[in-house]
Amino acid sequence: MRLPRRPPDRAPLQARRRLRSGVVQLLCAAGGVVAGLALPSSGVGPFVDGGRLTEPLVTLGVGVVGVVSIVYSLLFGVVQWSAGTFSPRLALFRDDPMVWRTFAFAIGVFVYCTVAAVAGADQHRVSVLVPGAAILGVLVAVGLIRRLQLRAFASIQLAYVLKAIGAQGRRVIDHLYPPRSGAVTGAPSRDAPAGRPHGEGTPGPTPADHAVVWTGRSGVVQQLDLPRLVVAASQADAVVSMTVAVGDTVHEGAPLATVDGSGPPDDVVRRAVVRGTERSFDQDPLLAFRLLADIALRALSPAVNDPASAVDALDATDGLLRHLITRDLDVAEVRDDRGVVRVRLVVPTWEDVVRTGVADLLPVAAASPMVLRRMVRLLDHLLGVAPPAARDALVPIRDDVRSELAEPSRRGAGWTRRH
Repeated sequence: MRLPRRPPDRAPLQARRRLRSGVVQLLCAAGGVVAGLALPSSGVGPFVDGGRLTEPLVTLGVGVVGVVSIVYSLLFGVVQWSAGTFSPRLALFRDDPMVWRTFAFAIGVFVYCTVAAVAGADQHRVSVLVPGAAILGVLVAVGLIRRLQLRAFASIQLAYVLKAIGAQGRRVIDHLYPPRSGAVTGAPSRDAPAGRPHGEGTPGPTPADHAVVWTGRSGVVQQLDLPRLVVAASQADAVVSMTVAVGDTVHEGAPLATVDGSGPPDDVVRRAVVRGTERSFDQDPLLAFRLLADIALRALSPAVNDPASAVDALDATDGLLRHLITRDLDVAEVRDDRGVVRVRLVVPTWEDVVRTGVADLLPVAAASPMVLRRMVRLLDHLLGVAPPAARDALVPIRDDVRSELAEPSRRGAGWTRRH
């Protein structure tokens, strides 16, 4: 994979997201201060008595804050219910930019109303724009809150959640994998990256290499700042081979990467890793399949016993797999502008995706014929369109599913024995 001149990689995106939420709130508050000071002294008529506006403005400002507090309390319950019903790793609504943008706008309205009330309290002639702007701001805030409520209520509906996960999965697939042209070569193995095997039973780093260990707190690798890493490796004329994948948990003292020769400083490699408390969609194509599998597994649990929802989750998984099969998964090697390999990544293989999205469901789905039939249709279609290199991972799973349909009393014994 050659890194474009304008790299689409959004490795620092998660950190910027937190920064953006704080900056937007600060800008809205600052805008409220400026507008609250400027409009009372405006010469645009008609005019009203400023002293009589103080109480209505304060009431509007406090009312907006009160409504926002109530709504966000309800939304907290919605998020908790969604996580308990679908998956604790599901954070689609919580990470929606609309949540903190609505909060920021409400802060701006509150600040404007308060500042305008104080600034116009001792003025006999205040432009009608002052109450007009306050009323308009409150109406816009109510509209945003209403939209936020509708989105929150939609987030507890299975169809909406599956559609949102599928959209996020397609976005990251399109972002990471180029369209397939001709025959597809399998993605490099997680245990043996192409050109630099480090798995069990394979040669380790040469004496000229040195290992970079993680020195920070334990956490999940959410993203990699590939542009920074490629530039640093190119300047040092070295190759950085990552030993952890996006979505893996890295612990203090654990190997992070192997640098070929006198490469970039270890701190540069560590700073290229964005660590967080949970997985993020930004560069993790396996997360969407993990969430869909979580939903199906929860639906098939004895406590829920809802195989129809598991079939719906398999429908969404089928759509993602059909989209993924059209992409080139061999993206482990990242090249600089000269075409020289500078970074080797640990990326999910086709086997990883199929195991996570389909095979992990088989032991639980063995007692549900309708789910097994849907899995057979999914696998049969993929076998019809998959390149030869990808079929080897599908045939054993399809055979096991058919065996379960033919002998339901075995309840996953074939899968357990084979794997």
